[in-house]
Amino acid sequence: MRLDPPALRGRIRTRRRLRLVLRTIGILCVLASVAIAGYIAWQQYGTSLTTKRWQSDLRPAMEGRVQERPVAAPPEVVKVPGHAVAIIRIPRIDLDMVVVEGTDTEALKKGPGLYEDSAYPWDDSGRVAIAGHRTTYGAPFFSLDKLRPGDSIELATGYGTFEYVVTRLVITPPTGILPLGTSVLEHTNRPTLVLTTCNPRYSAAQRLVVFADRVG
Repeated sequence: MRLDPPALRGRIRTRRRLRLVLRTIGILCVLASVAIAGYIAWQQYGTSLTTKRWQSDLRPAMEGRVQERPVAAPPEVVKVPGHAVAIIRIPRIDLDMVVVEGTDTEALKKGPGLYEDSAYPWDDSGRVAIAGHRTTYGAPFFSLDKLRPGDSIELATGYGTFEYVVTRLVITPPTGILPLGTSVLEHTNRPTLVLTTCNPRYSAAQRLVVFADRVG
């Protein structure tokens, strides 16, 4: 059956509108893909540049304060979020970064952060607790799961350099509560260390926790 001219023109207009809609949807999909790719690139690489810049700014002064042997520390240290407090070195995973005070968003952009209620490495008792990103902002704890009992962790500070030996790794809920109901941040009578990060990678469903004892 032949179409009369008005009907033909109507069908042509319909096809043109359909092609325009499809073209618009295609362009929007491409733009969305570019935006998602840009966001992922920023999360993986852009945030790392931010941390790298902070680490470069913090390291010279921190290295200048480091003492190899323990020296007398003040009875009380003023906690200033984001300020350098130590250098953490873990040979097993090639980690060598400045640790800062605090674990809020801004502090962890600079590097691994010391929990607010943490003991200090130079304290005679208590638990030093350090958190770090696993996939963004330099991903300092990306390979934390590779640590094994017996591995060495070093914390260099202005009041001495202290060595720890890994004792165990555990997975906990995001709360950091162990099966017996205690917190991984709970202080100990002897000087100890915990490192915490998200688990698995690219998820905050759990926490990966490394326990270590101070030696020497």
